[in-house]
Order: sequence, then structure tokens, then C-alpha cells
Amino acid sequence: MFSSIKRIVLNNSRLSIYNISPTFTFRCLPTLVTTRKNSSIGLSTTHLDTQSNDFEVLQDSMEHDSSLPSFMVGYKNGFLPRQDPLVRLPDKFHVLDLLLQKMPIRLQSGEPGLLAKGELGEAVKDLPLYDVSNITDQRLLSALFRDYTFLASAYLLEPCDIMFREKKDFGLGRQLLPKNIAVPLNNIAKKLYAFPFMEYNLSYSLYNYQRVNPSLPITYPNLNLVRAFAGTPSEHGFILAHVAMVAHSGRLVQWTVKTLNSVEQQNRLNFNNALKNLNDTMFLINREMEAMWKRSNPDDYIKFRTFIMGSKNQPMFPNGVIYEGVSDAPLFYRGESGANDSMIPCMDNLLQLTAKMPNNPLTEVLKDFRKYRPTNHKEFLDYVQRRADKVNVRGYAIQDANSATLYLENMDQIRAFRNRHWNFTKEYVIKNTAHPFATGGTPIVTWLPNQLNTVLKQMTQVGQTIDYSQLTSENKIKFDEILNRASTQERILKREVEYLKDLFGESQNKV
Repeated sequence: MFSSIKRIVLNNSRLSIYNISPTFTFRCLPTLVTTRKNSSIGLSTTHLDTQSNDFEVLQDSMEHDSSLPSFMVGYKNGFLPRQDPLVRLPDKFHVLDLLLQKMPIRLQSGEPGLLAKGELGEAVKDLPLYDVSNITDQRLLSALFRDYTFLASAYLLEPCDIMFREKKDFGLGRQLLPKNIAVPLNNIAKKLYAFPFMEYNLSYSLYNYQRVNPSLPITYPNLNLVRAFAGTPSEHGFILAHVAMVAHSGRLVQWTVKTLNSVEQQNRLNFNNALKNLNDTMFLINREMEAMWKRSNPDDYIKFRTFIMGSKNQPMFPNGVIYEGVSDAPLFYRGESGANDSMIPCMDNLLQLTAKMPNNPLTEVLKDFRKYRPTNHKEFLDYVQRRADKVNVRGYAIQDANSATLYLENMDQIRAFRNRHWNFTKEYVIKNTAHPFATGGTPIVTWLPNQLNTVLKQMTQVGQTIDYSQLTSENKIKFDEILNRASTQERILKREVEYLKDLFGESQNKV
């Protein structure tokens, strides 16, 4: 698939050299992390946390440096890009920019756009084949990736959207992506070590916002959308609610690292403090997530959901998609999904839940989803998992009843997040369409419960290790509430899944 990857190790500092064939279209994973002594990406240690062993988290997000990847994990930016996304493209790409502005079903003026009239396919013929080979500015590359992936998805799925509006069936998408989209998209994707298809971080959500007032923090009221398919308030709310959630991820990263450090140092006081702050941070993230109900009408989601479908395990693309000028063989990619976000995987890895996932095809899909994220995110998550296993976070937590309750509280926050996601799926999707697959190609009924049920079972197991008599009065109340909630939800989830599996039939066995 691609030529050999070479790694050079110098003075404990890792420098990655990649020889990638011209037709390479899949993600390869370069080593972008730096080490304590030297930096392979040009960062001095003053910008890095040098207390985190083999992964240095950015202390300074380096907002004015466009030579570094847009997505690098930091204490300030968390899993958001280091710099606010580039909103408009340079004049050289005027035709692409204008095409995207005219594309949404409803334009800002309220008039119908190209997708409303089924005219995007014809309009794409006038798009120049832009040469992007010499672009190195990471902010521009990220913006181009966002914009080409929006255009690619709109082009491929335009016939499906039209048919769904008329017949509530998707039919077939376009099976060939023309070279004036495919070639520059593939070249940009190689530069970013990404798949040449829309994804959650690099395009649809986390690189698709603009601050109304750049001097104010990233909060939902201070956000505007850059690119859209539908151009509706509900689409605005759906996408930007995710940005508002991830705006809290800097603290999540901070307390994840402090949790790991405190276990390594065998410091119980610091460990408990870190777990408490993690729980508080996850509470804020879950609260932001709950606001989705009022920011995006569940009945509206189905009106723009078509455009974030993938070409893998979707009946609209039974034979994948040919990328003209890139590959003669069809390519298959998962659609955009919140499963690409890094916050819950970070918590899964820190609390050592990932290894507890069942050994089944649904868990294999989870692993596949986790490839669809920025390289530095993946390396951070791998680091968290390796180090959590090495110091044994779970083992250290259950040595002390009150620490174990704090650990259990954090598991409960993961449960709340996954349960809310499951509730969204039932209300936003299952009530409004009989299509059996989620946007990422996963079975709509069984995939999310696979992860949610794992958390519920692990909460019960941890609860059984806790010596109730050793708990403080406050923690006894928390313990009882959490375990009762988990037990009740486990019973409800089982009944829901059994009922919905009967409703959707054999499709739920396909991954």
C-alpha cells in the first residue's frame, strides 16, 4: 500500500521520516510528539509540559505559528485546534470558496442554494483543478481539507438527499468523485496524514467554527458556523454544540496527566484531587451536551444527516467510490461521527475501560473509528492508555474505598455521556428514519449499547470492590445513587436493544 516507513531516533528525540507513494490515500501515523531533550517539530521545552514522560502536552498553543499541525493536544486548547480555524480561503481559491457559499440548501439570505435545486453536480464542472502541492501552511491546509471534504460529501450524496426528500429512501450516491475534487483533496489529506473524506475533527465539527468576538472565550453563544449543508439553525446548533463541549477539553487533558502523575508518585491526596477535578470537568462537558436538545431540533437532524454519511458499509455506495486521478480501485471510508472525538476515548484509556470492551466485531469498529482523528490526538490517547496500564490507575483507585468512589463517579460521567448519545440516537435518528446504519456505517441499534453496556458492567464490578464501611457519609450517598442508577439503566438498555433489534432485523448484524 505504501513504501517503507523509516524512523530515526536521535538523543532520545524522535524524528519521523516518511516515504509515501504518490497513490497513498490511507492515513499513516507519523511521530509528531517531542521529547524532553530535543524537538523534532521545532518547539522549545518552554512550550511543553516536560513532566509527562514520553508525550509533551502543549502549555502554549502557539497560536501564531502555522508551521505546526493545527491539532496538537494542549492544556489551553485541549482537543480543539491550536488556532481558530481559517474562515475564508485566499483569493487563489475564489471559485472553491464561492461554490461552497452557494452550496447549502438554504443560503444566509434565505434563498435556496445549489443543493436545494439539485444543481451542485453541474456547478462542480466549473471548478478549477487547483494545485496544492506546494502549500505547507498548516492552517490553510486544514481549511482546504475542511472545504474539499464538505464539497466531496455534498457532491457524492446530492442524489441521495434529493431522493430522501421525495421518497424517504436514499437510493444510490454518485460513484465517482471527479478529479477536480479528488486530486487536491487526496494531496491535502496526505499532507495532514488523514483519510481523504470528511471527519469530525479536521472538517465537520472542530475545524468548522468562527468566534463572533475573537477576544472572548469559545462558548456556544460566541460561535458561528463556517460551512454548512442545510444552512438551518438546527444544523448550526448540532455542529457547534460539539465545539462548545470540546472547549472544556483543556482541563480534561490537564487532570488526565495529573491523575497519571499522582499514581506514579503514589500520592493519594493528589490522586483524589485529580479525580475530583476530572469529574467536575466531565460534568461540564455533559451539561454542554445536554444543551443539544434546545440547540438542535431532533426532527430537523434528518434533513442534513444525509450529507455526513460515509462510503463504507452504506447501501448508497455498494462498491465504494472511485477517486478520479487518484485510484482506479474503489475506496471506502467511514462517515463523520462523534465517535471520532477524543474526550471519551481519553477517559476510557485513563480508567482502563478500553481493555474491558468485549471482543466482538462492534469493538473492532470502535478501533476503526479511532483511526479517524488527528495524528497527535491518537498519539496522546495511545500514551494515556500505555501509561495508565503501566501505573495501574484502576488498581490504585480500588486500594482505597473513597478513591474508588471518586473513580466510580468518573465512570458514571462516562455512562452519562454514552447514555445521552444513545438517547440522541433514539430521538434524532430512529424515530425519524428506518435506515439501519449510523453515519459511520455502524448498526444503528447495537453499536452504542456495546460501549454503554461495558461501562455499566464495569461500574458494578468496581462497586463490588468497595468496602462500604470505609466510606464517608457523603460518599455512601454517592455510592448508592451511582450503583442504583447503573443497575436500573442496565435493565432498561437490555429491553430497548432487544425490542429495536427485532424491529430492524438482520441489518444489525452487519458492521
